[in-house]
Amino acid sequence: MRRALLTLLPLLFTTPAFAAGQSMEAAAAMPKLTYPETRKVDQVDEQFGVKVADPYRWLENDVRTDPEVAAWVAAENKVTNAYLASLPGRDIFKARLKQLMDYERFGLPEKKGNRYFYNHNSGLQNQAVLYVRDGVNGEGRILIDPNSWSKDGATALAEWVPSEDGSKVVYSIQDGGTDWRTLKVLDVATGAIASDTIEWVKFSAFAWAKDGSGFYYSRFPVATGEKKFQALNENQKIYFHKLGTAQSADTLIYATPETPRRNHQVQVTDDGKWLVITTTEGTDNRYEMTVIDLAAPKLAPRTIFKGLENEWSYAGNQGFNFFWVTNKDAPRSRIVSTNLAVRSAVPPIVEIVPQDKAVLDGAGIVGGKLIASYLADVKTEVRRFSLDGKSDGVVALPGIGKAAGFGGEADDPETFYSFTSFATPTTIYRYDVKTGQSTPWATPKVAFDPSLFDVSQRFYTSKDGTRVPMFVVRRKDVTGPAPTLLYAYGGFNISMTPSFSATRIAWLEQGGVLAVANIRGGGEYGKEWHDGGRLAKKQNVFDDFIAAGEYLKAEGVTSKDGLVIQGGSNGGLLVGAVTNQRPDLFAAALPAVGVMDMLRFDRWTAGRYWVDDYGYPSKEADFRTLYTYSPYHNVKSGKPYPAILVATADTDDRVVPGHSFKYTAALQAADIGDRPHLARIETRAGHGSGKPTDKIIAEAADDWAFAAKWAGLTVKPLQ
Repeated sequence: MRRALLTLLPLLFTTPAFAAGQSMEAAAAMPKLTYPETRKVDQVDEQFGVKVADPYRWLENDVRTDPEVAAWVAAENKVTNAYLASLPGRDIFKARLKQLMDYERFGLPEKKGNRYFYNHNSGLQNQAVLYVRDGVNGEGRILIDPNSWSKDGATALAEWVPSEDGSKVVYSIQDGGTDWRTLKVLDVATGAIASDTIEWVKFSAFAWAKDGSGFYYSRFPVATGEKKFQALNENQKIYFHKLGTAQSADTLIYATPETPRRNHQVQVTDDGKWLVITTTEGTDNRYEMTVIDLAAPKLAPRTIFKGLENEWSYAGNQGFNFFWVTNKDAPRSRIVSTNLAVRSAVPPIVEIVPQDKAVLDGAGIVGGKLIASYLADVKTEVRRFSLDGKSDGVVALPGIGKAAGFGGEADDPETFYSFTSFATPTTIYRYDVKTGQSTPWATPKVAFDPSLFDVSQRFYTSKDGTRVPMFVVRRKDVTGPAPTLLYAYGGFNISMTPSFSATRIAWLEQGGVLAVANIRGGGEYGKEWHDGGRLAKKQNVFDDFIAAGEYLKAEGVTSKDGLVIQGGSNGGLLVGAVTNQRPDLFAAALPAVGVMDMLRFDRWTAGRYWVDDYGYPSKEADFRTLYTYSPYHNVKSGKPYPAILVATADTDDRVVPGHSFKYTAALQAADIGDRPHLARIETRAGHGSGKPTDKIIAEAADDWAFAAKWAGLTVKPLQ
């Protein structure tokens, strides 16, 4: 599927017990924490006549280059670690999480030649290992094991792509969670690593030339100076690297120096005859598409869709006839084709599969058929079509949940997909397009009983009358109000689909409830759903989330003071914003790696891309909207806040940790009650990808113990 670019141990299953003395009123009797002293500076910026105080500006400095920031991080972690160590249940959660995470996890296999490449984790390995099989049922052997690359397990094997004949693999190394990558090349037969080394790669696809002579990739210029870790990412260019040569000799393929904020991703078509370049400027699905005929005497870029107006995702081609997924004139997307033999400025567009009530999530040509994945009320449906758009049935999925994958070759009927749901661990299936049969290829065995859990989908009404879906997961014997974890994201056209999480099972087993709200800003219902929760309409996201919390209380799902909210990245912003707006609604909040300063987010690393969802702080209308909900700027004294555990990483170069540092300092300085307001700052970690398993377990144990303490869930010992 193409789209621009994981023995049941007996536990005491009873109705959850609720710890006494954890109400908001009782919390006031607890001794206050002594937070580290955070220096304030007299920093006031005037924007559009508004004086904006920023007393913790110095916390934006990088921990690797500023000793004062490093000392502040150490002091915060000392207080936080001492508090978390005192929580009842943390060791129980940690022990159970270790059991739950100790299962084989497989990634989707990629077939090249007669070889099948896939990620595999035996259970508690800190990083997944790249394996290869000769033949679909062959014995797997290790190709690349990153677990010896660093003592702390924080150096990961990130992206990898095998050559067309399966003889070589280009792979990327990710150190300490950074978004930056170093590329290397491995010989599959011998395991030898070539001398080729490619640096300054970030947000890049890799695409092999059909003959295996080298590969295409995207990179940024070399960053230097004190700000190199936080510098804006601009001037990305596409290069071709010929094997056996130095990076300095790589051939520039495509760049737009006149528009330095544009990013470029490259694909090679299945027939190896074309380059397909996707150009973006932000996070919106608004692309320019450029093709290069590799058979031409001179490589000449030809931009066929201009203007960054619509989504165009390459779905495959038959010679000059290209298939695309697009939202042009179709907010829930459709499949169209264009004939590149027609040399007009914009090739004529032919509709192949029209827009449906469900949202088209991706499509590709496999085994001579169009395989298309749809979201119907946030659940996957996979449909088949002939290349002229005629319906050819469906792919029968194992249940209600999320399916992903369906990659492969246009003339090969073999493909693979994964299937998962909240109580269904991710299973890999082999699908034969010719026969329509799915067979399990890798089935995990997790130490829990999925039959003990109930998954339901509910719909509730938001502030403006919008009907919003929400999944609710709990043990079948938990029928009354119980401590509940409410999660959402709400941005960037990203859909929160059903998926399995071993860490969440630990919360559910103890009698907690999980609710996942599919709020606006995501892609669950297409472009209109996304547009309804961004820019000037961002408040709809917060209203949807608040309404979800109110619904859970009104319907008796959660207990009176038992609602915990959680979100990461844009979801961290969500948690920070609603905590300021409705602190009375929540018992505890878990904002992770959040965008907390909405007036300066576009000044660092990838922040400039987010203006598509947030707007420009430098424009007055956007500034006034952003200022109303920016978590850092809207912490208000005088009202009791829930307990808050802010999570970030000291070297996150996606959402720089200064966001969370400044937000934490503001919380700790405000008169917002006696519940703890702490920061858990991970070291040698980034925004989330590449995080080692032991750190995932430790973080989840801290989160669940903190949530249980303040939501009133007594953690039962393992039996």
